[in-house]
Amino acid sequence: MASFRSEPILWIHLAGLATLPIFLFLCVLFLSIGEPVLPVWMELFLVAAIGVLPLLWMQLSRPFYIFAILGIALKPENLTEEQRKMLCLINTNLNRFLAVLAAILLVGVLWQIYQITPLVANIASFLPQWRSVGLLLAALAFLASNLFLQIPVSVARLLVTNDTEFAAIKPLPLEKIQQDFTIVGVRVNQILPQLFHSLWGRKKSTEPPQAENSDEG
Repeated sequence: MASFRSEPILWIHLAGLATLPIFLFLCVLFLSIGEPVLPVWMELFLVAAIGVLPLLWMQLSRPFYIFAILGIALKPENLTEEQRKMLCLINTNLNRFLAVLAAILLVGVLWQIYQITPLVANIASFLPQWRSVGLLLAALAFLASNLFLQIPVSVARLLVTNDTEFAAIKPLPLEKIQQDFTIVGVRVNQILPQLFHSLWGRKKSTEPPQAENSDEG
């Protein structure tokens, strides 16, 4: 039987972590636009508030529904029992604690990258030097950075769950999915082709053939 870790969407979300450096670079690039007109602490507060608070509030109250990517979401009624077990692990106090830690870490990173904005000012020189626009774009890039950190953190917590612990979990009732999770995107019957699921899980779900012993002679 294939492990729950063979669920492809978990690895797709985890791979999203690779985009984090890109969005952080965009953030520092936009922070280098124009000359500061506000105190440093106020600029950082604005960028951090827009980039962290909405997603942190979501993760603490109604976590992101992980069976959604690129603006489409798998209909809750089409989830398997195993997938509904995964949602139980996403909506836990441990995951809320990890969400807070991730937010604090990212705010610390924001402070560090703010220090290097003079080094990339020349790269951003071709952009209109409007500080207010730069701060807004930096906040949006920081929001994307937070998104692509928070969701992989939630998924990583799920992936390290012990098989025995996972087997003991009761599937989340269907009526609670809509109530407990933030579902973003157009709802569809299937996100990934069934063939993709089959190919992904085949290696883990099948045992290698045993060599047959033959007595000759």
